[in-house]
Amino acid sequence: MFLPISRGKLTLSTICNSKIRYLLLLILSSLIVTTNTQVLAHTVKISGDVGGIVHLEPNDNPRSGEVTQTWFALTRKGGKVIPLKDCNCRLAIYAEPHVAGEPALIEPPLTSIQAERYEGIPGAEITFPKPGVYQLQLSGKPVTEGSFKPFELKFVVTVATGKTIDTLQPGQNVNQNQQGTTIGLVQTLIWLGILLLSGGIVAFLIQMKKNN
Repeated sequence: MFLPISRGKLTLSTICNSKIRYLLLLILSSLIVTTNTQVLAHTVKISGDVGGIVHLEPNDNPRSGEVTQTWFALTRKGGKVIPLKDCNCRLAIYAEPHVAGEPALIEPPLTSIQAERYEGIPGAEITFPKPGVYQLQLSGKPVTEGSFKPFELKFVVTVATGKTIDTLQPGQNVNQNQQGTTIGLVQTLIWLGILLLSGGIVAFLIQMKKNN
């Protein structure tokens, strides 16, 4: 007589236990994803005999429209750090996806900075124009030939939503700026032509009035 009731209680308990296990799995998965995100941000990239990592402040979570302090820790074979003074380095940033050969969206200048235990390493201040995925390409050649091989390191960065900006930062692709300058020049010439034509008409009317 009590078997159906017992079964009902067992089923309810099983459902509750399943939900608890499911919630625990979700929490654990979130922790794993968060941890993996931080680990991936510091994954070592290798090109030739040079390895490097990138770090973006704060906590590798850049936001659009906000200045992001970025630095690169480069080491040559054997673990010796490569300072910026020993490297002719160049940083190019592309919005993903991008095709080979297209101009970089941003080319911020590199400066020598101190970060954590590294001294004199390449650093840059980057303002990502909008949220999304970007690729940071750091390439370089040795100042002293033979100290290390030329390299190109590529890092993928996800930028969260922050501020929206319409202006280009120093080093950003100027193609759109040049187009805007051209359009502005054309508009100026049109207005100048209109003013000259209007002045000519006024002068003509004044001369006609004098003649009359």
